[in-house]
Amino acid sequence: MISIFFNHELKSFWRSANTGKSIAIKIVMGILIFILFLYVLALGLFLDKILGSAFPNADLTTSFCGILLVYYLFDLLTRMQLQELPTLKVQPYLHLPVKRNSVVGYLALTALLSFFNLWPIVVFGPFIIKIILPVSGGLVAFAFFISIIALALFNNYLAMYIKRKANLNGWVFLIAGAVLSLITCGDYVWHLYSLHGISFRFFGNLIKLPALMLLPVILAVAMYYVNFFYLKQNLYLEELSSKKANAYRSSTEIPLLSRFGSVGDLVANEIKLILRNKRSRSALIMGLVFMFYGLIFYTQSMYGEGVKVFVGMFMTGIFIINYGQFMFSWQASHFDGLLVSKVSFKDFLKAKYLLFTIVSTVAFILTIPYVYFGWKVVLIHFIMYLWNLGINTTIVLFFANRNYKRIDLSKGASFNWEGVGATQLLLSFPLILLPYVVFLPFKFFKMPDVGFAALAVIGVIFILTRSFWIKKLEADFYTKRFKIAEGFRNK
Repeated sequence: MISIFFNHELKSFWRSANTGKSIAIKIVMGILIFILFLYVLALGLFLDKILGSAFPNADLTTSFCGILLVYYLFDLLTRMQLQELPTLKVQPYLHLPVKRNSVVGYLALTALLSFFNLWPIVVFGPFIIKIILPVSGGLVAFAFFISIIALALFNNYLAMYIKRKANLNGWVFLIAGAVLSLITCGDYVWHLYSLHGISFRFFGNLIKLPALMLLPVILAVAMYYVNFFYLKQNLYLEELSSKKANAYRSSTEIPLLSRFGSVGDLVANEIKLILRNKRSRSALIMGLVFMFYGLIFYTQSMYGEGVKVFVGMFMTGIFIINYGQFMFSWQASHFDGLLVSKVSFKDFLKAKYLLFTIVSTVAFILTIPYVYFGWKVVLIHFIMYLWNLGINTTIVLFFANRNYKRIDLSKGASFNWEGVGATQLLLSFPLILLPYVVFLPFKFFKMPDVGFAALAVIGVIFILTRSFWIKKLEADFYTKRFKIAEGFRNK
């Protein structure tokens, strides 16, 4: 039955109306993956020299055993963001007399055909052959190979399980990302434990006791069956749809949003759109990742207050920039329906402003721990938070009226450039340059505090005059709405 599924997939590909376009995309993707493979292979061949330079006072085998767990944590985070789920391709078989075990088995098999499962062998294989095999013998080298392959498969099925659960409840994905972030911070930020030490405890003992390779194998097999039974229980379309319908509460049940009436309903729908789709969800995840952006600059004394303006703007406003640059494109598939619906576009704009305000407020709160580097850092964050709510939201919505490229939410987020055009390039200039147009003249005359005050005042003025800018944006939209709709219809 597996071979029949695979044969049907090939026929579906060659008979598709977009076969030519699909082949071109796959060729380009193949070239990019091949180039990436060469880089990874080079990393594997010179891993011993890289570890020797990074840890000059440590034994090569000790350093190698210490980095393996860190790699697999990064691998899991990458899989959650980039690895695709082979689910939709088998839906036509769900109403046919096909055994559920065969369908689930096909999904499990195709999930193994991922380049992520090949990387550990390419990266760590040469080191095991060059360093571990001559010193510790063939049995230990074999145990290492089995362990790295089993952990890769464990990550493979764990990422699939998380993403399938997230398809029914978007909060699962955010919780999983937060847990991985906390694990990383526990070592590199709060120094509560050492991931390198934990990794060495297992892989270092693997040299003395090769039978420990059974532990990763057991974890991989257990995670496979967790996926298998979960998918088997939720395989039918009606079961998936019913659970998905019950996974979210209506907007009227969200106390923060229900008080805003129809605007709150629009924000609630937007939040559901973000959490349910990979491309939009990646914008939110990038915002969480950028919360660590300050650690790159604030730990270096060479960076001055001008850099803090840039960092504060990005950490409190990255969601506005990353998500807002495709503002109406997210609704491209039902944009015609919005034009003829009873939804007021003024309420539509107010909902965008409210969404930006909520997310940016949360982002600012998450940056408060940077008070460790001084109260002025948090003050600059707050000033740029006001700037984002006042200036950048208005700029983003202005350029949204000039973006005519659609986004297909059914597609994944990895290597997806749908919706990207010249508008995004033009948008970057005012977003990045305007704060410095205000701040740098004051800094030049040795009055940086006055420059910060000017940024805050301008931001507050735009916030207080938000209703005026909404009217202007509404009028601008009505002159371009048909051109936007026409662009969104082009697939």
